[in-house]
Parts: sequence; structure tokens; C-alpha cells
Amino acid sequence: MRTVSKRALLSALCVVIVAAVVLVVIVTFDKTQYRNAQYGFYVSLPSTWKGYSVIDQTWTGYTNGPNGQVASEHGPEILIRHPAWTTKDPRQDIPVMVFTLAQWNAIQQEKFYVSAAPIGPSELGRNSAYVFGLPPRYNYAYITGWEEVDKTLQGHSFHAF
Repeated sequence: MRTVSKRALLSALCVVIVAAVVLVVIVTFDKTQYRNAQYGFYVSLPSTWKGYSVIDQTWTGYTNGPNGQVASEHGPEILIRHPAWTTKDPRQDIPVMVFTLAQWNAIQQEKFYVSAAPIGPSELGRNSAYVFGLPPRYNYAYITGWEEVDKTLQGHSFHAF
């Protein structure tokens, strides 16, 4: 039986560790990520989303007044758009509604609503200042890519910090 020196074992172990670190770095840098430092969140995207764009919008919340609905709340909504999106062949965006904690508490108490759907937005995540929501029925148009977006969001790709 052949014995192996401690030095040879250490050298082999170092090679394995370096190879593992290189693999982690390659896998990490292969991921596409949208990071929003202003509100404190990031979304890990599939590699097919490399070259995505971002559209900033405003969501509006409504209450029912004596003469119909009244706009009562507003906040940012960020759309992460697939790079293959065109006007002739739109693809499903990843929408992120940004709520203050007070707004989120109010919408949970049904003090205002953000769509005609009988349900409110679902929570993607939160930090100490904001709650991030997914609009109700955001994917009900079933346009190209809705399954990919759904799978991405179901895969815990959203992270608040």
C-alpha cells in the first residue's frame, strides 16, 4: 500500500478548493440580476434576460367615493422588461409595485384597491421601509413569456435588503 504525504494531500485539497471557488465565481457571474438600491431589492433573472430594460411607472390606488372611485394613493411600479420584447410581440414584464409600510397595511385592510380584481397584490418581499408587491392578475393576458416570469418569481428570485 502506498502512503501519501501530508503535503501531497494538502496540494490536492488546494486544487479542489480553487476549482470550487472558480466554479462558484463562474456560476455567480453568469446570472443576470436587476438591482434597485433606491428601494432595496434585487431580482435574479434567467440568463435569457441579459440586456433587459426597466420602465418606471406609477401605480394608483382608489377608494370609493359618493361619485365613484377616487384616486387616493400613489406609488412606484417598476417593470423589468425582457430584451426580446417588441410592440409587435410583447413579452410578459416582471412588475414590482413598491408600497410604504403604511400603504401596505391600508391595502391589507381594504382601505383602497389597485385594480378591479377582487384580490389585492401579493407580497414579493419587504425591508424596513417598503413592501414589494406583485399586481393582482399581472399575468392573466397569457402573453409570451408569462410562464417564464411565473417560474422565475416562484423560484425565490426576489430578494429585499
